[in-house]
Amino acid sequence: GRVLCSTPLNIETAMSPQQSSVLEDPGVGAETVDLFVPGRVCLFGEHSDWAGQYREENAEIPVGYCILSGTHEGLYARAELHPTHLKLQCRLSDDTTHTAEWEATPENLQELAKRGEWYSYICGVLLVFQQQYLPENSQCRGLILDNYKTTLPVKKGLSSSAAVCVLVARALGQLHSLGLDIRQEMDLAYHGEIQTPSRCGRMDQGCAYGPEKVILMTFDGPELHVEPIEPLPTKKDEAESIELILVDLHASKNTPAILSGLQEGYPFAKTDIQKGVHYLLGEFNHSLQKRALRALQQCNAQELGQCMADAQASFDEYAMPACPAHLTSPVLHKVLTYPPLLPHIWGGKGVGSQGDGSAQLVAKSQHDRDQVIAILERDLGMSCISLSLGGKKPDATSRAK
Repeated sequence: GRVLCSTPLNIETAMSPQQSSVLEDPGVGAETVDLFVPGRVCLFGEHSDWAGQYREENAEIPVGYCILSGTHEGLYARAELHPTHLKLQCRLSDDTTHTAEWEATPENLQELAKRGEWYSYICGVLLVFQQQYLPENSQCRGLILDNYKTTLPVKKGLSSSAAVCVLVARALGQLHSLGLDIRQEMDLAYHGEIQTPSRCGRMDQGCAYGPEKVILMTFDGPELHVEPIEPLPTKKDEAESIELILVDLHASKNTPAILSGLQEGYPFAKTDIQKGVHYLLGEFNHSLQKRALRALQQCNAQELGQCMADAQASFDEYAMPACPAHLTSPVLHKVLTYPPLLPHIWGGKGVGSQGDGSAQLVAKSQHDRDQVIAILERDLGMSCISLSLGGKKPDATSRAK
């Protein structure tokens, strides 16, 4: 069942999926909103978000650029306001369901956010909302959130934590009728997430733009710019789409350790390894982004795959030495070089902070995409998500073990 606590102690309980929703315990009888927020995959430019933010301290660091796409997998939820408490029910992607309940005081929310648990991201966003957005005449400081379905894998480089934060930011904005635009939702989500031990950059909140939306994000110190990417007109009646496969490597990664290793040379590089990381996230990334943008606009899957292969080779050369324990990534490299896959793909690379979390592959066709998924599931026991970019978009599919 649920546990009510006025102090942030012993607050998590597990329950079976058959138990009742927290929304059956009404808040103030106010509006209920239905929400969906997808994950996001960073196609190119991972780590350039936080690197570009260091321009405030070192103007010689180049502007950061990354290209993102929303996924079809994500978080489904219903939410309504509560006058005093935060009441949560979250069903995770492994079908476990957790509930918790606290008085939504700033002191409680701050302490809970620092714990780095599944509920911490929600508490962090609500805390920042209370501090910066809550209308003075509001009678509701709390929230009831029923995250009744999650199809997005966690800790796989698909920004599951950022999706939670955007979900809560969007719920609060809608329920309080604040009319927040996407950029404001992203800002609230970001400042909520950094109340937790997570040290995300500004890239992750790009999931707010929705499934299959491809965007270019630019990071210049504190400034963030977002530009949608659309395929160029084609003479064909139906341009072929670019078929991506996102692969859950069923291994593990340590994002905090990866960030610590790469950020050691910022804002000023002192060693050759640190200078290599600066080159990778700066000059090399700039040239790569131009090629990748052109390939995406022209729906050129072969060139996009080659861009991914080149990106991974340079990441291995310049980033791996900065954190060899976590970026050697044996499972990732096994997939990228697995002989039965090679006839069906144009190229691939790691996802997110890299490490052995997820891979992304560019298939040569829809038929090849299906072959790749079958091989990975049969031979390596891995689960996949497919994503179509550009052209006439078929329904994306999800296959999980």
